[in-house]
Amino acid sequence: MISCEKAAIICNKKQYNEATVGERFSLWFHLLICKICAKFQKKNKQLTSLCDKAEIEVLTSEEKAKMKEKLSSQG
Repeated sequence: MISCEKAAIICNKKQYNEATVGERFSLWFHLLICKICAKFQKKNKQLTSLCDKAEIEVLTSEEKAKMKEKLSSQG
């Protein structure tokens, strides 16, 4: 059986469809036994869903660089 730490990593990968079939099976088996990780997975799904609904926008790399430059010149 995989550790809870490994289960959390696979859970995160699964959210973005990056987990392999073997990893998903290992996670499924782990979640049958570990209710704490099952709760983590449920909360992780909820968080991902809320972030998708929020339509969060992030700065581009160029915008980030300009902001860092501006902050450096002010400091």
